[in-house]
Amino acid sequence: MSTAQPRLTPGLLAALGLLAAVSAVATDLYIPSIPSIASELHASASSVQLTLSLFFFGVGLGQLLLGPLSDSLGRRPVLLAGFAVFAVAGIATVFVQDVGTLIALRLLQGLSGAVGIVLSRAIAADLSTGDTAVRALSLIAMVVGLGPMIAPVLGGFAHRLWDWRGVLAVLAVISTLMLLLAWRRVPESLPVEQRRPHGIGAALRPFAELIRDRGFVALTLAFALSFTAMISYISASPFIGQRILRMTPIEYALSFAAGASALLIANLVNARLAPRVGPGRMLAAGSGLLVLGGLGMLTLVLMDALTIPGFVVCAFALTGGTGLTMSNASALALARAGRARGSGSALIGTAQFALGGAAAPLVGLWGETTALPMAITVAAAAALSTVCAVRATIRRRG
Repeated sequence: MSTAQPRLTPGLLAALGLLAAVSAVATDLYIPSIPSIASELHASASSVQLTLSLFFFGVGLGQLLLGPLSDSLGRRPVLLAGFAVFAVAGIATVFVQDVGTLIALRLLQGLSGAVGIVLSRAIAADLSTGDTAVRALSLIAMVVGLGPMIAPVLGGFAHRLWDWRGVLAVLAVISTLMLLLAWRRVPESLPVEQRRPHGIGAALRPFAELIRDRGFVALTLAFALSFTAMISYISASPFIGQRILRMTPIEYALSFAAGASALLIANLVNARLAPRVGPGRMLAAGSGLLVLGGLGMLTLVLMDALTIPGFVVCAFALTGGTGLTMSNASALALARAGRARGSGSALIGTAQFALGGAAAPLVGLWGETTALPMAITVAAAAALSTVCAVRATIRRRG
């Protein structure tokens, strides 16, 4: 077998982006169906939102396990095994009869689907350095950004045609196609001689080293908190859009896609500008947009002035800021991780989904008739992300 290092071609970048996007699609595709799932399974809004929060928890924990495992066993076998489990769990969700089983299967999907996120970043970092790595991670994030744009619209139409079980069936088909894509298109990127030793001690050592790196920790928290702000908006948006602002499922899906388009635009701009102006400056720009969207949302809710256009504009700023923050914070953090990129990517992803999963249930604590919990959570996460980004930038300059 040839040991030549593969090249990071545009086709491979596109494949990595699609594999990384699966977790976002697994969330956004069925968001328009959440009210119907709650009604048919006789479950509360908070319990159905647990299918989101435990999915995120699973993605976070899965990355923590699968990232170091790939540092030892190689990227490709871990990638294929993860997507095989993800596809089987996706098929099983179509036939659930109670919300408890759905929650358990979503947790399993999160654990296994984490492989797409953690290894797409690790493979891109294996095959690129410096400005090339920033561009590669931005382009992967750009493909991931198509998920929030396309998935809710596809989910809205699928729900209208086949109800929520049809939506989950579409997701199962997508999961199976991603397994085939990984098998056919993604090569091994970590040579045997660069793999870390097996064993618990060897697996934990890079985690300890990275956690002691304050710059890495600050960048990781900036990344994770920006995601927390966005996912708090996402998890509350179907109830705010459909029950407070009185949108139909299709209207909601289209408005959600309009706001989410900022994620695609931000990463396209970042891929062009970050190599020229530097990821530090683009991170600062992302933090500014993030705070603008979060504080704008909170102000509109406190003034009882939330409208559909205002909701979409704030979401656009919020998701655009998230896109810039996540792409540049992850590139800067992985540059500090060195050979332990699988472990570094795992820590970034674990923080991302642990914080996002913890925040998701908070937005529904006061019921389905107020947007205030969502607005407070979004604004707080955006502000904290900005503080971490500033600390990381100062430390980097120092």
